[in-house]
Amino acid sequence: MPVARSQVERWLHEDLGHHDVTNEVPGETTGRLVAKESGVAAGLEAAVAVFDHLGVGVETHADPGDRIESGDTVLTADGAAREVLRGERVAVNVAGHASGVATRTREAVNAAREVSDGVRIAGTRKTTPGLRGVEKRAIVAGGGDTHRLDLSHMVMVKDNHVAEMGLESAVSHFRERASFATKIEVEVERPAEGRRAAEAGADIVLFDNLAPEAVAEGVEALPADVLAEASGGITLDTVPEYAATGVDVISLGSLTHSAPAFDYSFRTG
Repeated sequence: MPVARSQVERWLHEDLGHHDVTNEVPGETTGRLVAKESGVAAGLEAAVAVFDHLGVGVETHADPGDRIESGDTVLTADGAAREVLRGERVAVNVAGHASGVATRTREAVNAAREVSDGVRIAGTRKTTPGLRGVEKRAIVAGGGDTHRLDLSHMVMVKDNHVAEMGLESAVSHFRERASFATKIEVEVERPAEGRRAAEAGADIVLFDNLAPEAVAEGVEALPADVLAEASGGITLDTVPEYAATGVDVISLGSLTHSAPAFDYSFRTG
């Protein structure tokens, strides 16, 4: 999905304000987006959209998901110096954030692969407002799974739903209202509740905030046709332990809300 023109306009308006004097520089120039560390490229399509909007010629030198090293040029921009400089900070910020997410995701995927070739690393809805598309694409670039993109993609029965309606009633309530194509996931906080959720009609059981040993116990009790997911407090260090439990998916909110920005430098001339 391309970055919307309206979104680029908001990004630039936020940075430039109403009277940008700083970038009133005459002439033409070339700018280069250069990596200052090693990691995974992402967000370059958003950076391209920024420069395109400003009428600047732009070319990328890396694809989403590519491994990049310190000193690599991943994008060049050519045009009026004023416009190149106006796009610089927004392009660096969005590409840096996205590449940070992709790099963190790749680290999680590699950690999972130490013990399992089949488990998926997924993001969550813990994204930055206005940047979900950028962040979800970055997760994919890092080798992860987007999970649901928004509330319409899947029904998740959480603890608040169970508190209001009871587990079985909640699953039945949403099953009656959802399309046949919409999966229902049920969040549980005890291993034994996983089997109960499956018997109530869950397509996916999410074991939330449980230790790896408890997750393994819950997974063992599930029918073969019900997917198992682990989430809640999982770190890069503990990903291998959860991958060894037999779950199909490990989701981490930290892929988006805590990934450090990738260090890029924008150089002109």
